[in-house]
Amino acid sequence: MIGLVTGPQVAFWLLAPVMILAAIGMVLVRKAVHSALLLATVMICLAVQYAAQDAPFLFAVQIIVYTGAILMLFLFVLMVVGVDASDSLVETIRGQRLLAGIAFLAFGVLLIAAVGNAIYGHPTGLADAQPDGNVKGLAQLLFGKYVFAFEVTSALLITAAMGAMMLAHRERLTKKRTQRDHAEERIRKYAEQGIHPGPLPTPGVLARHNAVDTPALLPDGSIAPTSVSRVLQARGTVFPEAAERADVDEVRELTNEGEYPVEEDGK
Repeated sequence: MIGLVTGPQVAFWLLAPVMILAAIGMVLVRKAVHSALLLATVMICLAVQYAAQDAPFLFAVQIIVYTGAILMLFLFVLMVVGVDASDSLVETIRGQRLLAGIAFLAFGVLLIAAVGNAIYGHPTGLADAQPDGNVKGLAQLLFGKYVFAFEVTSALLITAAMGAMMLAHRERLTKKRTQRDHAEERIRKYAEQGIHPGPLPTPGVLARHNAVDTPALLPDGSIAPTSVSRVLQARGTVFPEAAERADVDEVRELTNEGEYPVEEDGK
């Protein structure tokens, strides 16, 4: 006689293949961003498994802490460091392959022991093990039986955060420059090099195209090359100066012909 299929079993057989394929793809893909997205898939499927097993606290922690915080931290680091940087093939840590193999064997033994305990053990059931609910049962374990280990872990995390702050901190070698110092430097450059102390003109000002790649026009009709970012100039994506000058000449001709009347105040 075929037994009744429960919700947790359906969730397991539907999500387990997805989790396995995503985990394999996370290791095999070349792009770090794709690997992070596959890791998010594994985490979300695991959260659904927790929900199917009547573990709402673990479900919320898996979504909020791991998927929402730690994984977003991974993506933030990838965006800061860059995903196009070539990986170094030189091993800087001696014996890391041996340590990785030992860790793999230890994880395999732990996984086999967990599966064997689930198959051949005698589970009492969630209702008998935690009659007051999952959250209260976890709180009793964390702040009762394992309170010392919990506090030690908290102290280690705080120490690690303080150590990271100390390592990232650098002493200032020069005096911090004030707004007065910046203003004096701008005036000095204007007197010595002729660099205008004011802000650079905004792209598209007094031009026919209001875009960041269009040089601004000065009041006399000349083009201000400093109004366009140097990055755009290096990439060659700036609106052609010849076309800009042609537009200026066309506007001047139309103005002289009377199609664009100019008032006495110059508007």
